[in-house]
Amino acid sequence: MDREPRVWRALQDPANAHLLEYVTEDPFGAHVFPGNVPGHPVDAFLDDLSDQLVGTAPIHLWSYIPTCAYKCRFCQYPVVLVKGSNAAEKLTRWVDWNIREAQLWLARVPELAKAPVGEFNVFGGTPSLLPVDEIRRLLGFYRENFGFTDDTTIRFEGDPSTFTPEKLDALRELGCTKLSSGVQSFDDPVLRECGREHTSQMCVDFVRNAKKAGFEWISIDLMYGLLDQTVDSVRRDLDVVLEEEITAVVCTKLHLKSYSDTRTGVAGEQPAPWQLPAYRDKLVRDGHFWPALVEQYRMREVLTDGLRAAGYTEHPTMYFARNGLGPEKWKSIMVDQDKQEAEVAIGLGGSSSCRASEAITDVQWKSYAQAVDAGRVPLGSATRFTEEAQEARSVKMALSTLQPVRDDLHRARFGRSVFDSPWREKFDSLAERGLLTLDQDGVTLTDDGEVLVEAIINTEL
Repeated sequence: MDREPRVWRALQDPANAHLLEYVTEDPFGAHVFPGNVPGHPVDAFLDDLSDQLVGTAPIHLWSYIPTCAYKCRFCQYPVVLVKGSNAAEKLTRWVDWNIREAQLWLARVPELAKAPVGEFNVFGGTPSLLPVDEIRRLLGFYRENFGFTDDTTIRFEGDPSTFTPEKLDALRELGCTKLSSGVQSFDDPVLRECGREHTSQMCVDFVRNAKKAGFEWISIDLMYGLLDQTVDSVRRDLDVVLEEEITAVVCTKLHLKSYSDTRTGVAGEQPAPWQLPAYRDKLVRDGHFWPALVEQYRMREVLTDGLRAAGYTEHPTMYFARNGLGPEKWKSIMVDQDKQEAEVAIGLGGSSSCRASEAITDVQWKSYAQAVDAGRVPLGSATRFTEEAQEARSVKMALSTLQPVRDDLHRARFGRSVFDSPWREKFDSLAERGLLTLDQDGVTLTDDGEVLVEAIINTEL
């Protein structure tokens, strides 16, 4: 029998009962950082963004194409199904709406046209469903109208089965150098239970074909805690990653609690099938099983230990890049302590932020389309950060990188030390529990602290 994961002792400590409760309740962690003042006017967010962009460093820009051929049983993101005889028409319509929304952003926040773009991501959904002509139209618009420079990288996301050799060649010709794909698992029975319509072999073929096409960065998503998934299954996933020498791996725990409950993720109109308790219970009655929390942490440990031993670096949390190639450029633009620049997300359910506030685009496609057709930036809600919350957000983001939080950088931005109150008391408590260490330069998470960083930043900071 496998031993308990190393973090298990910390989770059993009564002083960490709130951390155990957090991870047991299953919220999404360090991905969206909501403000502490709800009801911020969306126009005020756009003004905040405009003010920051006047002297901006490179921003992260992404275009969200919400189209999917099917919906996975775990997916709670806002997606729109496109299939059948009118699929091509629907795909074209979503490119139209995305471009029209982008034009509204440019008209409302003119500084966006000049802000240098560090990385441009076409995410989804499954944007790789788009015909090549529509991809060309979309990329051409963004390249011509936003601040693309020689240093801008272009990244494209898609389903492994849709990245045909022909489409890969077209993407390279259009200037894409990075690919991202939601593989989730290399275990075919696990994939089938997720509702995925690709096979493990299709995933391997995608990686090999992308290498042949000359892509410099091939990233895959792996999930753990899935229905019928075992620790041995995750070990086999790791073996495939290492055998294929995949550039980067994003490891994500299955989350079933609604992202909208905590606003630390963006959820669509309808819950995922697996979020329905009656459906989950029926699966168990039918002979399936959900991995227990201790097994989920063993799965995580298999992935983190195996990837680190193979030379991958984790930065930010659960984002691994091979041979010192990290951190993920688009994430580092937003969360690294010396950057933390603006993020602008164009498309249904996009999450945008600047230092003073953040906003989420409408997740209901009909009201989204009505707003765009009426000439309004289709933001659904926004929250503001007080001055204290801006400082807390900065510390949380910095901790999520797993890098030391440097006192000199904090002083330069906020005019005071991370060892001043209230941070000193918070960090002393975490140090007493073995979750971080302090020295004259700043604070550094311990091994247990790195594993529990999402729970720490969402319950204690």
